[in-house]
Amino acid sequence: KAGKRVQALGGAKNHMVILPDADLDQVADALMGAGYGSAGERCMAISVAVPVGKETADALVAKLKPRVESLKIGPATDKDAEMGPVVTKMHRDKILGYIDSGVEQGAELVVDGRGFTLQGYEGGYYVGGTLFDNVTPDMTIYKEEIFGPVLSVVRANDYASAVKLINDHE
Repeated sequence: KAGKRVQALGGAKNHMVILPDADLDQVADALMGAGYGSAGERCMAISVAVPVGKETADALVAKLKPRVESLKIGPATDKDAEMGPVVTKMHRDKILGYIDSGVEQGAELVVDGRGFTLQGYEGGYYVGGTLFDNVTPDMTIYKEEIFGPVLSVVRANDYASAVKLINDHE
């Protein structure tokens, strides 16, 4: 009514559509902060990347993989840490269950954050950065809020399909 363009989703499954003409270095950098900042435990975290077209998707995953693998994970006292632990053991275990579910349901696990340990902090509630590709809308990791450092790539053939994917999400 006020002429403002808005994308508003409840349930914190926030999507980022990536068009073929996007600067993929900027996109990858933005996704690193938006998806993995605060260990993915914030309501505005981007948990779903929606690249448009196969070439865009392949190039985006290729740019994200080394960035996710090299995330500096550490305690809050480490000023160089890019990501810390998740809030509780129970939540860590829930996130790990979602990663297991993604694998079981056929998503391609590009970077596996399970089994991450930090020397001197072995009892900490750490989950490494996790990246899935070829996630589909019927998968649990797409449908449900994970609230952790897990980014899902859902490929779209065209812009209209990307918008429909977002609008159709519960």
